Amino acid sequence: MVLRVTATPEALALIERLANEHGPLLFHQSGGCCDGSAPMCFPVGEFLVGTSDVQLGEIGAMPFYMTEAHFTYWQHTQLVIDAVPGNGGMFSLERPTGLRFITRSRLFDDAENAWLDAHPVARVQA
Repeated sequence: MVLRVTATPEALALIERLANEHGPLLFHQSGGCCDGSAPMCFPVGEFLVGTSDVQLGEIGAMPFYMTEAHFTYWQHTQLVIDAVPGNGGMFSLERPTGLRFITRSRLFDDAENAWLDAHPVARVQA
């Protein structure tokens, strides 16, 4: 099994902290604009995923999405979500913690790409 998105121990600790305080969370990889390309964290119900989104997987048992258009550029990379000191995205839940989520990435190898081709991402249903 090949994971399209993973998280570092630091990110998982921050996810747990935020979930304990806010309940179930979801992540959406920002495609730019106000918050650059930061992974955005929201309480479930405060960000609506749509039919133009795909679910890449889960981190810390929380779903992780990005737009299908954005996915066409990232489909050959594994996203590694980390947490580092700094200010989070202006709309992201971690902002007041003094930490921020960031996205690192690495290219999949040929064997991983072959597995992923046989296991497409889940598209959000209407």
